Amino acid sequence: MFKILRKEILGPEMVLMELAAPNVAKTAEPGQFVVVRVYEKGERIPLTIADFDRTKGTVTIVFQKIGKTTHLLGTKNEGDALADVFGPLGNPTEIESFGKVVVVGGGIGIAPIYPISRKLKSKGNRVISIIGYRAKDYVFWEEKMRSVSDKLLISTNDGSYGEKGFVTDVLKRVLEEEKDIERVFTIGPAVMMKAVADMTRPYSIKTIASLNSLMVCGMGMCGACRVTVGGETKFTCSDGPDFDAHLVDFDELMKRLNIYKEEEKLSFEKWKEEVK
Repeated sequence: MFKILRKEILGPEMVLMELAAPNVAKTAEPGQFVVVRVYEKGERIPLTIADFDRTKGTVTIVFQKIGKTTHLLGTKNEGDALADVFGPLGNPTEIESFGKVVVVGGGIGIAPIYPISRKLKSKGNRVISIIGYRAKDYVFWEEKMRSVSDKLLISTNDGSYGEKGFVTDVLKRVLEEEKDIERVFTIGPAVMMKAVADMTRPYSIKTIASLNSLMVCGMGMCGACRVTVGGETKFTCSDGPDFDAHLVDFDELMKRLNIYKEEEKLSFEKWKEEVK
């Protein structure tokens, strides 16, 4: 069992949990994920590691309550325990001294891009961070991102905080102003990562996207997380989750993400009736 040491509400339906998971924390690296199970017979869900502390033996996850399992996870409190925290899984983000880099995070994707930015900064890179939220109420980890960035740019869809618009609006200006960007990293909704890739492609700037495909086993055996990259089938869990964004078939990814929307909705509605 994995004890919840800290729980924090970051915004509407957004939750942070710090978990006691010493074996995971021992080898975790930025870009990797864990598979979490709330109770013994529950659904297994992948969550990217938002932070880790090897000394304390903890890993931090940040999630948005959308369906049944994330809402169920959100009902757990400090002192409660989860049945499984399995990991670290996936390949760490490849980080070295590139020079000037841009990280682009949207919504919940800002949490897992934080440890990537931190390591990029520790390697001597000049880090320009662009983070975007739906509105001011959804803003979280601004100061954490500022602490690992040479420049931090914030946008909200409605203009209630920072610049009005999408992260791609800000990215467009940065690409025009900064002429020596060596790499771009992006994490967020698939449609956002696709837009980032489309924007950086004409500049021939290598762009890395952390994919969020459907996943079951997390170890490359079931094939549920398959994606097409450069015309080849890859598994997000074992080959990724990071891929060259210019080679990813985002249209296929987004279609696959919506395959079970109706079933997910029915499961959530049934659960809500059961807990009334």
